[in-house]
Formats: sequence, C-alpha cells, structure tokens
Amino acid sequence: MKLTKWTKWAAIAGVTVLLTSGCSVLKSKESQEIDPPQNIAGTNGKAGDAVPTSAQVQQGIQVTMYMKDINSYVAPVTVHIPTTDAVARTTLEYMVEDGAGKNVLPAGFKGLLPKGTTVKGLDINKDKKIATVDFSKEFNNYAAADERKLLEAVTWALTGFPNVNEVRIWVEGKELKEMPVGRLPIDGSLSRAMGINLERAEGVDYGQTTPVTLYFLSQSDGGNPYYVPVTRMVKRTEDKAKATIEQLIAGPMRNNLFSVMASTVDIPKVDSAGGIITVNFTDTLLGPDKKAPGEALQSIVLSLTEIAGDSKVQIMVNNDAKVSSTDNQSYSKPVSRPSNVNAIKM
Repeated sequence: MKLTKWTKWAAIAGVTVLLTSGCSVLKSKESQEIDPPQNIAGTNGKAGDAVPTSAQVQQGIQVTMYMKDINSYVAPVTVHIPTTDAVARTTLEYMVEDGAGKNVLPAGFKGLLPKGTTVKGLDINKDKKIATVDFSKEFNNYAAADERKLLEAVTWALTGFPNVNEVRIWVEGKELKEMPVGRLPIDGSLSRAMGINLERAEGVDYGQTTPVTLYFLSQSDGGNPYYVPVTRMVKRTEDKAKATIEQLIAGPMRNNLFSVMASTVDIPKVDSAGGIITVNFTDTLLGPDKKAPGEALQSIVLSLTEIAGDSKVQIMVNNDAKVSSTDNQSYSKPVSRPSNVNAIKM
C-alpha cells in the first residue's frame, strides 16, 4: 500500500480511507470489464457457489451476514438459513433491508442493502479468489451516510468465505468505478484491507499509520453481548500483532463499545513463527479465580487472525499454555479463527 493512497483517502473523507485492497494484483486483461452476466455462473461452478464457513446443522446451515446495529456499526451476525447450494448469494439476499433476513435478525439490527435489491448474478473465480456480484438498480437507493458501510458489509460478508479474498461490485451488468450517491471511488477489487468501522487513534497522522482490526463488545437491545470489529489507524509499525494487543488493552475509543480487557493488563510478549502467533501474558490477565476472561481470549483470537486469516493463536500466561478461561474453553493448544461470529442461538 503506497503512502500516497493513505493520505489521499484521508483527504477525501476523514476516516473514510482505503477502499481498495492495496496495490492492484490484477493484470490488464482481468481489469477489463467482463461481459454483462446472463446468470453470471461463469465456468467456475454454480452461481453463488462458495464453501460454507460452518458445518451443516439440522435446520439448515449457518452463514455470517454483516448488518448495521443500533449504534450504526457494521457488525457480523450469524444465523441459520435453509440448506442451499448458493450459500454466498443467499447470504447477500438475507442482508437486504426488510428482506429474507428480517425475521431472523436480533432487535436493533437492519440490512444495509437497500429495500428491493436483488442479486442478479454472482460469480466466484476460485483460482483468483475473486467474487463478482451484480446487483439490481435498487442497490443505488442507499442513504449517503451508509455508503461506506454498505461496501464494508458486502465485502466482509463475501470474504468470510474461504474461497473469496476480493470482491468486485456491479450494478445492472456494469462494474462500479465509484459509488453512485456520494461518489466514493472504488479502485478495482475490494478486500478486508479496506477496514471496517474506521477510526483513528489520537495524535496519529494518516500518512504515518498502520491499520489494526480490533474486536470489542457491544450489547443488543435484548441485553446479549456481541462482537463489533473496528479498524483503528495507529502509529506506523511493522509489528501489527503487538500493536493489535496493545490497542485491545487500550480499549474502545467510543462509549457505546465495551473493553474486553482491563487497562491494568501488562503488555504481553508477542511472537509470530510457523503460522502461529504466540501471546504470552503475565498473570495480570487473570481474574481473582485465576481464570482469563473468555470474551478477552475470543477477542484476541478474532483480532489477531485478521492479520493473517490462516494463522493460529497460542495464548499463554507466564510461559504456561494451560490457560483456564471463564467460558470453559480450552486454549492449551493453538486456536484457529472460529467459523462464525455472533451466532444467534435457536
């Protein structure tokens, strides 16, 4: 990512920076507009074909949507949907305001895709891991304040599938180069590098920043806790893993999110090797019962695996991997990122 792009996005819209996946990895041939899709199934499989991020369950399958919560954050919500071969397409259809997902959402959540939006086509190039989605014209009917949130929701939902790293958005058979309401530019494919719920640490110059994505807690209207990902721009660093833990300890910048760790927790040692990120805390992480807060450990795993999705996280306390948590989960071995986040209990 070039420094000039960071500063350009900062100049355009405050914290609304980095709508691209970084420097384009596509060759000129792939960058050209492809033929408007008939059903956009292509040669890579059925329309909307994607590898589910969870196992089949008795009443269907689980999918993770990205919706707007009561505080206007874009947050993941995992729900059950009927079994389908077009998992990615159906996930997007459930993200339409007052659409199929309305009756399964917790109170206070709503879809960011405008009412009446349909998915006209969805192609997943499994070799390049690029999803191209074609929406109907109703996609253009969003509120200006939701412009970036809409892109975040679509991008993060589709890149939640293991065979999608980047997303291209079309409307009525034409690729979007900019968003139609606020004219926010789209530079090729979108990825999770764009961030989500962006904010900037105090005293940090956009031209000298590194993004870290942190999972803090919020609470639904029904009193149930759930995780909200926030991408915070921090002072430039090569050690994103350590910066991530430091910012989790520092806590949220806004009062409608809750910290997962006490500010008195010592900064741990953080090492990365062989696809495993090891975080070695002191006993300041532990409560009076000598257990680590379950929500803190889950947040650490979610946040660190945003750096490299295929990494595992080993949590230790005083060099001991036998860490007991308040949610009775085992952290004695390296932990992978969970398949789903914020699952609604049936």
